[in-house]
Amino acid sequence: MTSPASEDQIHQAIDTFYRAFEQKSIALLRTVVTSDWEYVPEPAGVAPGPDQMIPIFEDIATAMPDMHVTILDVLIHGERVGVRAEISGTQTGKLLGIAASSKPIKFAIHSFHEMRGDLIAKTWHLEDWLAVFRQLGQLPASLERP
Repeated sequence: MTSPASEDQIHQAIDTFYRAFEQKSIALLRTVVTSDWEYVPEPAGVAPGPDQMIPIFEDIATAMPDMHVTILDVLIHGERVGVRAEISGTQTGKLLGIAASSKPIKFAIHSFHEMRGDLIAKTWHLEDWLAVFRQLGQLPASLERP
């Protein structure tokens, strides 16, 4: 049985988690998630664990190499953590099928994490893609009506 983490340990894990996304660093992500970490919604056809983010980090590195994550709120309730944050950056590469625009974008993200000790065991994640599409002025071709 894993002992509960302190609020300071949880804040450190959360800060590092989002820094890993900002830096697109699987090595850094591995330091704060369990080896069987679940990400919901999970990428298609991948096993749980930090390595499932490798293709996503590669896509982000191309689409928004200057991506910045600003954590706005962290709410801790036992082993559950709610995070409200904002992503900002410049779309300099293909993003969800939308060609590079060089436009700055900013959008909200909301995540809930389940801790196992001082590591994140599960993440439920939502992103405000409608705000992104509005800022880019188009929908991905897969969402346009025939």
